[in-house]
Amino acid sequence: MKKIIFAVLFIAFLNNASAQAPVINSWVINTTGATGYNNIISNVQSVAYDSNNVYISASCIPGYSIGPWQGNPNTPVNKNFVYKITRTPVKNNGTPTPTGLGHTGVWSNGVSVFNSDDGMSYNNQNIWNRNAYFWEGASFDNCLGHPAPGGEYHHHVSPKCLYDVTDSTHHSPIIGYSFDGFPIYGAYGYADTNGVGPIKRMRSSFATTAATTRTNGPAVNATYPMGCFIEDWVYTAGLGDLDDHNGRFCVTPEYPNGIYAYFVTIDDSLLPVYPFTPGPTYYGVVTAGNTGMNGGHNTIPSNAVVYNPATGIDEASPKLEFAIFPNPVKDQLLVSFNPSNAKDIKGEIYNAQGALIESIGNMRKDGGYPIDVSNYAVGNYFIVLSSDDIKTYGKFLKIN
Repeated sequence: MKKIIFAVLFIAFLNNASAQAPVINSWVINTTGATGYNNIISNVQSVAYDSNNVYISASCIPGYSIGPWQGNPNTPVNKNFVYKITRTPVKNNGTPTPTGLGHTGVWSNGVSVFNSDDGMSYNNQNIWNRNAYFWEGASFDNCLGHPAPGGEYHHHVSPKCLYDVTDSTHHSPIIGYSFDGFPIYGAYGYADTNGVGPIKRMRSSFATTAATTRTNGPAVNATYPMGCFIEDWVYTAGLGDLDDHNGRFCVTPEYPNGIYAYFVTIDDSLLPVYPFTPGPTYYGVVTAGNTGMNGGHNTIPSNAVVYNPATGIDEASPKLEFAIFPNPVKDQLLVSFNPSNAKDIKGEIYNAQGALIESIGNMRKDGGYPIDVSNYAVGNYFIVLSSDDIKTYGKFLKIN
């Protein structure tokens, strides 16, 4: 019965908050001024949107601890990015666009997504291009990221500190967006593309060849083992769960009607698997402004609306006026209400799969009502607040 009620509430949530689409509310927004590496403000600073695009302002510094980077002389800096993500992504029906060097998307915490290429090739001939995970993996920190020349911290592979990579029983959350506007999920999704069946790890459809020689390249040996170059990997349709862009069209918790979605790929040991992130080509049409010269420094239109994660969603009156913070939250969530609200307010918290996590009695307290979420699994949660016939819905993100 609870799941049926939640389904109705969730549909109402979507209908009453068409502006608050996943591309708007899936970001790790810094609401406290918290800092990360070298005391630089961390995560996403703000999210703004108009009818066409969402604008992600971020330092490119995560909230989790990063470094050191063995053998890497670069130092992360505040990149002051403003990434632009389209709200209406479409499939590219022409020649697929290569993901290319540099950022190819943005993780949900404002850190840059890079593809599998480290920008170098065998003897600099641009024929056998180097697999970044093989050649640069030693310089990755514990979160599997490192800084590029110029100070852009980034992940070529699944960002294991951004979400729970060990949770194989729940659909992974959205952990970023590609520059064609399609979401990037963690490593786990529904076994069936229509959203039914068990959860499984999404498998890449790329595999290495059996070749022992490389035309105009080095022989396969201890120095140049199979897989160390991008060209060693060959796509075979149906080999895994994902297509040649490392994604598929499927139902997800955030897109119940289906969406093309990328997935990061890892193996049973949680180690990265080629092509790791979206690529080697985009599925959709790439929005201008994020790549190329000065890419990632877009101008936010004057008519853009700034998304406020603390106020939940805008609904038709009547409603309960409340704020939830901090959001994202690690340990304790505080729910505060307008003094004019009713005295008897009840709350229910659901996870992204619709399971009731906690029911709370009278929440009306001066100074706010604290909720201990320290034992919650990492992921998105919905809070339903009710008083008499009034119901109001909000969303928060639990992080480590």
